[in-house]
Amino acid sequence: MMYAFDGSSMDGDAYTDVVDLAHRAPSWLDSLVSAWSTYGLGVFAVLMLAAWWRARRAGPGPAVVALAVPLVVVLGYAANSVVKLLVREDRPCQSLHVVTLEACPAPGDWSFPSNHTAIAAAAAVALICVSRRIGYVALVAAGAMAASRVWIGAHYPHDVIAGFVVGALVASVTMIPLSSRPDTLARRLETTRLRPLLTASASAPQAVPERVGTPT
Repeated sequence: MMYAFDGSSMDGDAYTDVVDLAHRAPSWLDSLVSAWSTYGLGVFAVLMLAAWWRARRAGPGPAVVALAVPLVVVLGYAANSVVKLLVREDRPCQSLHVVTLEACPAPGDWSFPSNHTAIAAAAAVALICVSRRIGYVALVAAGAMAASRVWIGAHYPHDVIAGFVVGALVASVTMIPLSSRPDTLARRLETTRLRPLLTASASAPQAVPERVGTPT
């Protein structure tokens, strides 16, 4: 038998309160939260693209930092998945036997920490290092993602809190050193095929200066 951790003793009461609230909420609200929980990560991809598009106009250094964001998100997801395998916490719908908005995952689909929240938090913190305005929008979206995962019944509150911490920590550890000295890496990448991604003018045709005719 595979060992599994039962996290219901930590905040199971808070979880059931949220699930009960979701059942009493209007159907349109449940549908909206469920849609955000399922597809909301796509918003972070759009924000990453927007941040890179703006950063490339500021020069190769900022563009390098922006290009690192997706890699940091993948790293955050990987770190969170490792923690999942180490802890192996059963989903709350399995331990508490409650009916949730989202179908209860099969045994072995571990709950702690929340992957969705870790990805969202890693993206938000990394984006703050590129653009504060975009990063703060992503931070609010990450909080909404965390809340939605509890609302639909997929996670305990402590699952999303831990996921947020893991994602934010991974992004901070990787992005802060990179954003302080991006120029060295930028100079190396400018000699590769990635050069068109580093500046707004790299792929644009250069303007040809007008020739001033000489008298004959």
